[in-house]
This record gives sequence, structure tokens and C-alpha cells, in this order.
Amino acid sequence: MAETRRPPRRRGRMPGEKAKDFKGTVRQLLRYMGAYKIGLIAVMVFAVASTIFNVIGPRILGDATTELFNGLVAKLTGSGSIDFGKIGVILLSLMALYAACALFSFAQGLIMTEMSQRMSYRMRRDISEKINRMPLAYFEDNAVGDILSRITNDVDTLGQTLNQSVTQLITSVCTLVGVLVMMLSISPLMTVLTILILPVSVALVAGIVRKSQRYFKAQQRYLGKIDGQIEETFSGHDVVKAFNREEAEMDAFRETNGVLYESAWKSQFLSGLMQPIMNFVSNLGYVVIAVAGAMLAAAGTIDIGDITAFVQYVKRFTQPVTQMAQVSNMLQSMAAAAERIFEFLAAPEEAQSVEDPVDPSVIDGEVDFEHVRFGYTPDKTVIHDFTSHIAPGQMVAIVGPTGAGKTTMVKLLMRFYDVDGGCIRLSGHDVREFDRDPLRGGFGMVLQDTWLFKGTIMENIRYGRLDATDEEVVRAAKLARADKFIRALPGGYQMEINEEATNISQGQKQLLTIARAILADNPIMILDEATSSVDTRTERLIQDAMDTLLKGRTSFVIAHRLSTIRNADLILVMRDGDIVEQGTHARLLERDGFYASLYNAQFAEAVSDA
Repeated sequence: MAETRRPPRRRGRMPGEKAKDFKGTVRQLLRYMGAYKIGLIAVMVFAVASTIFNVIGPRILGDATTELFNGLVAKLTGSGSIDFGKIGVILLSLMALYAACALFSFAQGLIMTEMSQRMSYRMRRDISEKINRMPLAYFEDNAVGDILSRITNDVDTLGQTLNQSVTQLITSVCTLVGVLVMMLSISPLMTVLTILILPVSVALVAGIVRKSQRYFKAQQRYLGKIDGQIEETFSGHDVVKAFNREEAEMDAFRETNGVLYESAWKSQFLSGLMQPIMNFVSNLGYVVIAVAGAMLAAAGTIDIGDITAFVQYVKRFTQPVTQMAQVSNMLQSMAAAAERIFEFLAAPEEAQSVEDPVDPSVIDGEVDFEHVRFGYTPDKTVIHDFTSHIAPGQMVAIVGPTGAGKTTMVKLLMRFYDVDGGCIRLSGHDVREFDRDPLRGGFGMVLQDTWLFKGTIMENIRYGRLDATDEEVVRAAKLARADKFIRALPGGYQMEINEEATNISQGQKQLLTIARAILADNPIMILDEATSSVDTRTERLIQDAMDTLLKGRTSFVIAHRLSTIRNADLILVMRDGDIVEQGTHARLLERDGFYASLYNAQFAEAVSDA
């Protein structure tokens, strides 16, 4: 397609760069979760209740141990016996306590899973709706694979991490506070000794988190980049093979994959260090408590059951510290994913509507370009001063060398971009006075790059007008000269086109898109290089179909093959963003100017090829 290209796509941030605003991202996420505050409150209540029941358990079990020990001592000394009834009551109450703990834990897990999945669903929906409001420039500046990665990888990472981290964070904090209270109630001295070990754990964890944070961010960033590379390489696989670029593409993939591998294994390795380090600190605490407990028991200031309960509390005291360290790593990964999602959701949008919009029913095919000026970037003007009047029903051909601004002009007409100066009028109204969707509803398009989706031929044609009947679809196919080949295919109109649309020829694809445009029945048609990639015989067939399509409609035909637009009512000859000539084919040849030189060059080339 003859089109002035936009600047190259921006590259993603390099690994090691910090997030733009980590705290701001977390605040945004909390605001986004505000719609689920009732669920969050319920999760917190159940998590606290579950933790309280869980924390009380070792103390009750310690009472059973003390009762058993005292009974054994009394039996050995002959002063009494073991009170199994009392021990049984204690154990039954302990079982009831743990059952309640399990019930609350199940409830909080169920609610959190439902809530995180609902939020993921909402995020995907918001991103999908956002895509329809975004300007075309965004998709020309950013890799498609990276956008897909935000919808899939980043949303999945956010949903899964949120599900695990929130409940674990609440449980860990509650467990830490509850265990500390229980330890103080047993022995303030041993509690102080245990707390003295805590700074060692915190220092080690903080160091690991600090180092792993940048690798988690890089991992998420390069997941999006590698998705983009894969999508681009496989969508253009034929071109890659034709130019023997497999090795070059593999080199580029290996480079990105290498960075992803480095960041992934380092983040996972550093995260995995926490468990053995915390186990070491925990075991160190056991030794200290065992020595101190033995001395206190010998002095008769503490019961045996309290020592066993305290040892369990020491283990549970270091466990939430480990869990919070792991949660901090998950939060880093979640924040990296959330930042990319919110960055996308905050991207500038096109204004979809205007105040007092013009009714699109007034569009009758009259088009006026009035001193149009436009550039993709402020420092590079593509269209300098474009002026022309097109009457309803006219066929207008736009010709010129590659980069002259032909396709850009069509994009301006459909408001994929807005002009920098001048204006474009439809039936006397500036296109900026229409809402975007109704405005584009007045146009039909047939492009060189045909787009068909995985579905039946009937469904692909009906995409032009979703409420069309089967009979209307067949009629459109007949007018497009597509009915004959469709019926010759296995399954006819119910044949399913595969995902890449490789089970039909290029010419057949083009005829189907023309049938789709005929079915849509728009007042203005745009044909952009619609026959440039087919053979001469198929071109004639497509040309017949296009003659039917364009009948009675205003049409803009962008063509390289000048022989296909000889019957145009008006030919606009563009060069370096300006109209240098305009008129009919015959008059332009008589003028013997730029158009004549283009036409004669093509004619001479055709004779030479023959």
C-alpha cells in the first residue's frame, strides 16, 4: 500500500529500570478494587477469625500436654492418676477450634478466588473496550504482541498474584500479632529472646527483595516483548523464509529470550532463597528457646506444656515473616503487571462523540477537501495543501508514487487521524462535527490486505451487515462474482475459513471482501490497492465486481495500476503530499505532465514484460 510510514515503534524499557510510580500503581490498584470492598471486608473478617482460632490451638494443646505430664508425675509418685476425661475435653475443644479455622479459611479462599477472577474479567473487558476508543497511532507505535501480552500475561499475573497475596498478607499479619500476644502470655523473657532474632530475618529478607524486585519487572517487560516478536515473525513467516531470514530472526529471538531467561531465573532464584534462610533463622530460634525453656522449667517458673506450645509459636512466629517476604515478591510482580495494564488504560483516547453531532443520514457522497494540512509528527508534514471537490456518485482515483500521501488522505477522511489545518467536509459538514462511529458507518472499505476471520464464508460476508439474511448474503456474493467459486468449495457458504485464511486464494479473499462491502451498502466506498496482488485474469473478475460495488456511490480508488482507473470521473495525482494534477485520464494524458510520465512508464514496462 502506498503510504507514508510513521516513525519506528518505541522499544520497551530495559531490565533493571524502576517502575515509573510503584506506590502510585498500588494506589490505583486499590482504587480499582474499590468495587469489591464488601468482598475484601469479608475476606479480612474470615482471615482474622481463621487466624485467631489457629493461633489459640497450640496453647490449648500445651494445656493437654501439661495435664498429661502432671498426671504421669502423680501416678509415678502415687499421689494421683491421669485425668483422661479432662484431657479428652481439651482435645475435643481443640478439634472444634481447628474445624472452625478450616471453615473460615475455606470461606475466605472461595471469596478471594471469585473476587480476583471477577476483577480479571473486568480488566479484560476494560482493555477490550479501551482498544475501540484508542487512536490508530497507538497501534502503529506499539507492537501488537506487547498489547496482547497486557491482555493475557499481565492480567493473568495480576489475577493469580492477587488471589494468593491478599489473603496470605492478611493471614501473615494476623498470625504475627496473634503469636506475639500468645508468646507474651506464656513467657515475656523467651518472647524477648525470640524477637531479638527477628531483625536478622528482616535484614536478610529486605536484601533479597531489593535485589529481586528489578528482575521481576524485567521478566514481565520481556514477556511482552517476546510475545511481540513471536507474533510478528509467525504472521510474516512466508516472507521470513523467502528472504532466508530464519537465522536472523532466531538471533533476535535468542537475544530477547536470553534477557527473559536471565531475569526469570534470577528473580526465581532470589525468591527461592528466602525459605532456606528463614528455616536457618527459625532453627536458630529453637536452640535459644530450648536452652532458655529448660532453665525456666528447672527453676519451676514455667510448665512443660507451655514450653511445647512456645516452641510451636516460635515456628509460627518466623513463618509469617517468610510469607510476608514471599508476598512482597509477589506484590512486585503484581505491581509490574498492574503498571503495564494501567499504563494502557490511561493512554490517550480519541474523542468518540461531539456536542450536537450531525446526523450521519445527511451523508450523500459529496466530499470537499479544503486546504488540508497534516503530519504524523509536528516536525514532518505529509499533506501540505490539499484541496478538491468530489460530487456525489463520482469515482475518484488517487494516484502517485509511494509515500505521496494517498492512504493518509483516506485515513483523514475516515477520522483515523484529524487534520492539522484546513478541513474535510461531507455533504457540507466538517467531519469533526460527526460522532466517529456513525461517521465511519458511512464508509465501506476494500483493502489490499484482506482481513477474514476464522468462521464460515457466510459469517465472513455477513460481517458487513450483521442483520442480513442468508438470501441477502448470497445476493451480495453474486453481485461480487463470488457465488460461483463459493459453491464449488467443499461446504459452499458453510465452509469454514481457517485462522490464517490460507484455504482459499488471494483473489477469492478479495472477492469475499467486496461481497462484504456490497452487503454493507455504504454511500462512500474506499478501495485501497484492491487488485495489486492478483493476476490479470482475477483482476478483471475483481474489476467487474468493483464496477457493481461502485455503481451509484462516491468512491475513492487508490491504485498503482493506472490501467484500472482510466474510467474514473476524476483522477487526483499526488506527489510529496500535494495534488500536482487533477482531471480525467484523457485530459491528463493530453497535458503530458507527471501523470502521463507515470502512465507511459507503466505502459512501457508492460510492453517490455510481454
